[in-house]
Amino acid sequence: MKLYGAPMPAPNPRRVRIFLAEKGVDLPETPVDMMKREHKSDEHKARNSLGQVPTLELDDGSCISETVAICRYFDEVQPDPPLFGRTPFEKANVDMWVRRVEFQVMSPVGMYWRHAHPFTARLLTQFKDFGESNKALYAGAQKWLDAELADKPFVAGETYTMADICLLSTVDFATWIGLPMEAEFANLKAWHDRVTARPSSQA
Repeated sequence: MKLYGAPMPAPNPRRVRIFLAEKGVDLPETPVDMMKREHKSDEHKARNSLGQVPTLELDDGSCISETVAICRYFDEVQPDPPLFGRTPFEKANVDMWVRRVEFQVMSPVGMYWRHAHPFTARLLTQFKDFGESNKALYAGAQKWLDAELADKPFVAGETYTMADICLLSTVDFATWIGLPMEAEFANLKAWHDRVTARPSSQA
């Protein structure tokens, strides 16, 4: 079994590394050099036709891509601790929050990265006004999350889950590209301190 990924600050491979650390699964990451465009090579696109990381290659040659799908595979293989919930409600609730994080938080961060950050300017055609407009959307997402975290320690409730992993990787990547957490959002800051204190956050 091989896990193809990339080091920090790439947020998606980090999600899987954090998940595996929480599970206690020892699977070294096989690095794909994105600066050298190795993720777009024919060799890697044979594993993932979209030319993205992370990608998990199983022993029989089957491949799984997309971070949540990879993590679900490991949650089935090693159910404890459950990071997608135990009961039907918990599982649905975690799914809801993963999607909310991806659409409400990761989407504006990704659009800012693609269309307003100087690094990506040499890789694609940017629409800078659109990119800059996502700053306000991300600030609004932080305000919404701050209210949601007022009475619970983790994104989906009382237990650390995949939703926290998705949010942590997104918020840290946002900070790296110049979209810091607003100081006024104390609940969000307290959540970030809690999840960053977990050893898995260093993965």
